Amino acid sequence: MRCPTCIKLGLPAIYFCGKECFTKAWPTHKLLHTLLTSSGPSTNISFSHSSTSAADERFAGFPFTGRLRPGVVSPMRTVPSHIPKPDYAETGEPESENQFKRGSMAIEVHTPAQIAVLREASIISRQALDLAGSMIRPGITTDEIDRAVHDFIVSKGAYPSPLNYREFPKSCCTSINEAICHGIPDSRPLEEGDICNVDVSVYYKGYHGDVNDTFFVGEVSPEAQKLVQVTYEALEEAIKIVKPGRLYRDIGQVISKHVSKHGYSVVRTYCGHGVGALFHTSPNVPHYAKNKAVGVMKPGHVFTIEPMINLGDFKDTTWPDDWTSVTRDGKLSAQFEHTMVVTETGVEVLTARTAKSYPYPWLK
Repeated sequence: MRCPTCIKLGLPAIYFCGKECFTKAWPTHKLLHTLLTSSGPSTNISFSHSSTSAADERFAGFPFTGRLRPGVVSPMRTVPSHIPKPDYAETGEPESENQFKRGSMAIEVHTPAQIAVLREASIISRQALDLAGSMIRPGITTDEIDRAVHDFIVSKGAYPSPLNYREFPKSCCTSINEAICHGIPDSRPLEEGDICNVDVSVYYKGYHGDVNDTFFVGEVSPEAQKLVQVTYEALEEAIKIVKPGRLYRDIGQVISKHVSKHGYSVVRTYCGHGVGALFHTSPNVPHYAKNKAVGVMKPGHVFTIEPMINLGDFKDTTWPDDWTSVTRDGKLSAQFEHTMVVTETGVEVLTARTAKSYPYPWLK
């Protein structure tokens, strides 16, 4: 069926599979009427559910693996001109990263002065993530969360690293239920029982900080809570082995050993990464066992560990928005991430939790 209000307003054709489908999508779909009539058809949005239109036909007939559907994506937010920006802020293309990949790709050893700035960027990232966590509740949209994160980061004189990185349209990533990572904030209201990962990265004084947590939306199922807790524990276990002389490939062994005891699987498509003046750099840090990661940890190395753990199979697929990665079997996925630096004696977690961080029940 076709939306009768769209017909009346002369908007592009948007189709639904039936009355029940239309009724369920209405809270999100009705936002299109305001956006398109006030901003015109050039507004940068994505349509909810299985829409087909002249503006965006990417999701027409797409075989979604689970219950999650895309909502309306509002226009890209702006950053004041006085705030220093990464090289991709205007063009969408991280040329410095591209050049690095064409070179030796050696792991950088950061100086104490560089680490001090990385610590500042990471603290802002943590503060922004804690703000997002405090907003999580049924009924709020991920677009509202994105706006709050964006405004907070900008208020600190920093730039939200995801914004226009390889043309990503938002200032943080919000990945719900079967979404593994890189979910685009939109108009979909969070629902009771959802789990929602928020991934926040900040560019400050020329350096990036990167962190994410998975949050509970209201009361979640025991199955969902256990998955999130085990994912949290897997990251903590991995951090324990970080010290000079340790192989980066060992991290995947530790994570896989912990999650496999619970019957979960580790996503293989995405990995942790070096972070510094570049958003993504060496080393690569796979989270699964028997990987072929190259490198030995040395003092001054700064990188992320960010395991993505699936309730079912480890395989993933990507939505037609070219960003949202979801489980291929439609089952839940959870993730946690920290940025850390290798010290002379072990590790310092630069994005460490604070008293204002989300109160997970197992930490009480």
